[in-house]
Amino acid sequence: MKHLYIVRHGNTFDKGDTVLRVGGRTDLDLSTSGQLQAGALAMHFAEFETQPVRVIAGPLKRTLQTAQAIADALGVLHVQVDERLREVDYGPDEGKPEDQVIARIGEDALAAWESEARVPDGWQVDPAALVQAWKDLLIETHHGEGDMIAVTSNGVARFALAAAGAAGKAPLKLRTGAYGVIAVREFDLELVAWDVRP
Repeated sequence: MKHLYIVRHGNTFDKGDTVLRVGGRTDLDLSTSGQLQAGALAMHFAEFETQPVRVIAGPLKRTLQTAQAIADALGVLHVQVDERLREVDYGPDEGKPEDQVIARIGEDALAAWESEARVPDGWQVDPAALVQAWKDLLIETHHGEGDMIAVTSNGVARFALAAAGAAGKAPLKLRTGAYGVIAVREFDLELVAWDVRP
């Protein structure tokens, strides 16, 4: 049995900052609190009896910085950049504060995204492709040498649940600096944990 650890990057905004909806077209560094979250994840994974042997991440700075902190703690020499883990594109809402996003799409549409991954009008998200990407990563985990860590964003991570046949077994949202775990056996997938924050 192997495990795929699905990690959401650390914070990109700190207390007092104006929080914006940032997606695949906005490449932000981790904030001060985000760096602390990445460090906490790194220390957490380094304490595992069986440590993951592969770390992959989306191409944006926030995911790569989180992944690198984890890789360094595990002694993994190379973080593999994987475009399948790139944050979704929020279309006309990219870079906008949440009140403006809600004004455009409505509270019901945002709630449907958060609870059902129903894509609001104008967002560039392909749910079927994202589910397939996670299925492929689960297969790669099964055939790999050991456990794998995939660092991504909340917009992408939520589709891993459907890929594992675990839709409805946990809330879709993965908080910043948190992770989920899917156990991979030859003919079986199991959601072990979701939204664990060290």
